[in-house]
Amino acid sequence: MSAAAASPAPAADLNGARGLIATALALGTFMQVLDTTIANVSIPTIAGNLGVSSDQGTWVITSFAVANGISVPLTGWLMQRYGVVRTFVVSVLLFTIASFLCGIAWSLPSLIAFRVLQGAVSGPMIPGSQALLISIFPPHKKGAALAVWSMTTLVAPICGPILGGYISDNYSWPWIFLINVPVGLFCAFVCWQGMKHRETPMRKLPIDSIGLALLVVWVGSLQIMLDKGKDEDWFASTFIVVLAVVAVIGFIAFMIWELGEKHPIIDLSLFRNRNFAIGTLALCLGYAIFFGAVVLQPLWMQTWLGYNATWAGFVAAPSGVVAVLLSPLIGKNIGKFDARLFATASFVVFAVSYFMRAGYTADASFGAYVMPLLVQGIGMSMFFVSMLAILLDGVPDAQVPAASGLSNFLRITAGSFSTSIVTTFWDRHAALHQTRLAEASSVYDPSLTQALDTLQSGGLSEPQALGALTHVLGGQAYLMSALDFFWICGWLCLISIVFVWMARRPHGPVHAAAAD
Repeated sequence: MSAAAASPAPAADLNGARGLIATALALGTFMQVLDTTIANVSIPTIAGNLGVSSDQGTWVITSFAVANGISVPLTGWLMQRYGVVRTFVVSVLLFTIASFLCGIAWSLPSLIAFRVLQGAVSGPMIPGSQALLISIFPPHKKGAALAVWSMTTLVAPICGPILGGYISDNYSWPWIFLINVPVGLFCAFVCWQGMKHRETPMRKLPIDSIGLALLVVWVGSLQIMLDKGKDEDWFASTFIVVLAVVAVIGFIAFMIWELGEKHPIIDLSLFRNRNFAIGTLALCLGYAIFFGAVVLQPLWMQTWLGYNATWAGFVAAPSGVVAVLLSPLIGKNIGKFDARLFATASFVVFAVSYFMRAGYTADASFGAYVMPLLVQGIGMSMFFVSMLAILLDGVPDAQVPAASGLSNFLRITAGSFSTSIVTTFWDRHAALHQTRLAEASSVYDPSLTQALDTLQSGGLSEPQALGALTHVLGGQAYLMSALDFFWICGWLCLISIVFVWMARRPHGPVHAAAAD
């Protein structure tokens, strides 16, 4: 069934409600991104309450990631078939219902099933909010719209562990899902009331069922492999090897099929646009580096420095505050200068932040841990808005939702790769450092002997004293591994600048979405 939507209302019609609609759209993005990280710190609590092991509890994360990874690339097709506004609002409502069901889940299988539903229906939320935010602002304010969107996308992963830890520590874990209900209802109501008259034309598109099936197979296999690889010791596990083989074969078959399909489920022709291809590559590299640190630093602080989830989150919180304060200023000026300059500045600032973190010590003060993240906040305010200005340059209006969905899918996948690579690197590099530190230690070393004597004089037995020193050795090894990671990230950020300047200079205002 094909239907033509009413033509979009003049921009003036939205003048009074634009701020409220923009807030609702930003909340939709924030809510979805938040749910990718908020459950991570609550897994031990959830597993304990449901009577399962923490390893089994990690399926709460994996199930959401797999379903979301499959649904995000379908955004372009869904929005052409049902309209941008309708697709977004329905997605938000279904996400809200799924969040409520997660909150009342009575067992691990039921929670996993509801998380699969939550991930599957949330795919259009991020691309939809981005496209609609751009569409409701006049051309000279498109940069500001992207700034609002990028602000929520970068701040939400930081807020997730803080909220998740605080709720788990002070209330009960179902509330990490139930808090979505009032936000989701508000977002859906405001967006529908404010934008239903701006619905885009709908087209009766055939379903590329084979392409969809291949997408489900290779993306599902890849996400499960990335999420469970570390627990299964990667390719030492037959399970992981099988998933890797299925993912590679499925991906190759998917590419061959989609390139020859008249109505593909994913529009790969977007990569013919140089700025989209290079901009997406730079976006994925930058986000992978950023997200790897978002995962590693709280994990290190909770495991070895004695911080709880809430305080580890508070260390990162100031960077989000800085990004929130500066993003509107960047968005206001992004159209006046070459967006590649802002992108370059963001990577340089990120590099400075990582090099500062490479000087961390285990006994540093709270302020010393916060300072590099304040610097990172400056880079965050420029990163997304400049990347989007580059990758959307030259993309026809009708393809913006598809471009947004595809770039977000690749960004999310890059984040999954980053999480798996970073945690594996951290553990294995720490083991290497611990071996070297142990080799440098000896019972004939006076400093070691003195430390043992001091501990034993304090009331510890010899095995207990050796155990305490071994723990200190482990802490130093993991600290050194974290510092190596931050150092590598700093150089990767500087290398990424090369890709920014391989793109053309963006010209003209940021594209409106199909709603324009």
